[in-house]
Amino acid sequence: MAEISELKNSPADMSATELAQACADELLRRDDASQYLGMKMTDVAPGEARMSMVVQEFMLQGHKTCHGGYLFTLADSAFAFACNTYNQATVAIGCSIDYVAPAYAGDHLTASARERSRSGRTGNYDVEIRNQDGALIAMFHGRSYRIRGDILPQENADD
Repeated sequence: MAEISELKNSPADMSATELAQACADELLRRDDASQYLGMKMTDVAPGEARMSMVVQEFMLQGHKTCHGGYLFTLADSAFAFACNTYNQATVAIGCSIDYVAPAYAGDHLTASARERSRSGRTGNYDVEIRNQDGALIAMFHGRSYRIRGDILPQENADD
């Protein structure tokens, strides 16, 4: 990941893909929760993000399957990265999840988030969580709201 101080171009000079990657790198650097749970960013593009996580023993509930809160957290993280790929600070205003199949200790889960609509200050994103065999584990829908601020610092054109 590039540190902000290491950015070669200002955000205004980056391609959409470069901007999405720089925003994701910066947000992940600041995201203690995702890092603590061992989440990895595997792909990012404008309006899209893919994150992975291995289900650990401490993530299991009483039935010895992955607790739904950890599945929600993985999907929510992918959603957050997808909706922040435009260098506009964006937060969730609502999310829902449907659990389709259980995940077990050792499963390698991938959450793939994709923008479905974005207009004005709001957006809609769908996330699918799949295991290492491609089986669908959960479906998540998130609604985003753009707040004030940027992810990356904007350089003064006079500098």
